[in-house]
Amino acid sequence: MINISQIRSQYPILESKVNGKPLVYFDNTATTQKPECVVKSLVDYYQNLNSNVHRGVHFLSREATEAFEIARKNVQNFIHAANSYEIIFTKGTTESINLAAQCLGKQYLKAGDEVLISAMEHHSNIVPWQMACKEHGAILKVIPLLPNGELDMQAFEKLLSQNTRIVAVAHTSNVLGTINPVKEIIQKAHQMGSIVLIDGAQAVAHSKIDVQDLDADFFVFSGHKMYAPMGVGVLYGKEKYLNEMPPYQYGGEMISEVRFEKTTFNELPFKFEAGTPNVADVLGLSEAINYIQSIGIENIASHEEMLLKYATQELEKIGDIEFYGTSQHKAGLISFNIKGQHPFDVGSILDHLGVAVRTGHHCAQPLMEILGISGTVRASFAVYNTKEEVDIFIAAVRQAKQMLS
Repeated sequence: MINISQIRSQYPILESKVNGKPLVYFDNTATTQKPECVVKSLVDYYQNLNSNVHRGVHFLSREATEAFEIARKNVQNFIHAANSYEIIFTKGTTESINLAAQCLGKQYLKAGDEVLISAMEHHSNIVPWQMACKEHGAILKVIPLLPNGELDMQAFEKLLSQNTRIVAVAHTSNVLGTINPVKEIIQKAHQMGSIVLIDGAQAVAHSKIDVQDLDADFFVFSGHKMYAPMGVGVLYGKEKYLNEMPPYQYGGEMISEVRFEKTTFNELPFKFEAGTPNVADVLGLSEAINYIQSIGIENIASHEEMLLKYATQELEKIGDIEFYGTSQHKAGLISFNIKGQHPFDVGSILDHLGVAVRTGHHCAQPLMEILGISGTVRASFAVYNTKEEVDIFIAAVRQAKQMLS
């Protein structure tokens, strides 16, 4: 059980009014709100610790460096990586995937190789692989979906071949909420000798992640979807691949020695962290991990599942609601449309009533094309949301349907 009143007290923004109505924030798949403890960690760094890391012998630099590397170990423990140097700090999931696609492409892809993604991927797990395939003459293939929004695993097995060099799939769909069987996907891909990257952006705040148990070669995620600041994320990679891959960017920190004639690169993880890092937000990410663990990831998941079931049940009562993604294994989000109505119109009315949802294609235009729609209304839940807020949301959807009919 969680103390919802105590949790909500850490989020002053939840006391806001929108058009005179209490804010109901159901756009958590896009970004979560930040608890006061995370915000305080940012202020504390800039007020008391501000200094560049790894490069100074003075007190502040040493203290900042220690805090930064403790944060790295905290991430390591959070996802159960074997080594802290397998944790690379990035700007977020998008940069993590771009890093992997460019560096893996240079090291491993050649003409005729295949990269396998799924039909439910976010643009950030499509376009980087498209570009890598184009650059190296590889072929991009797509795992199709079943009608309920699950991956067609039989089709996946048929698509896998000796030419499949890389498999990149979402742990959880940001549109359908489908939780994919990533451990099975990794096992089958490894049998073909494929490298596997898992986009964990929609998973890390909702379920326990163990990258060693999954045997993932790469696992990526963003801080801002797990109560941490924007502009910070993680690329986990197995030591073997990180050592073999070329650097992503060049400059300070990622070098060991520079001469005009030749440069040698730094050891892991610094080889992939060129330039001044986002120290404050890395510390904020670490504080967000502490926050999640203080509540308990299982408790968070249970609370969100309760909200998902309740909201789905109440939406069904309204009638004329089209749901997208009906897998039995779902995260706490609902994508839907009111039959005959544009999602933007529905979202605008909900906003007028104080309810924040996401509308549009959710950076998944190929999926929308498969579904035969231009977009959806998406309501997504976090640990601070309540059944009372679901009731307000349901009333708002009823009112939107009435106004638009």
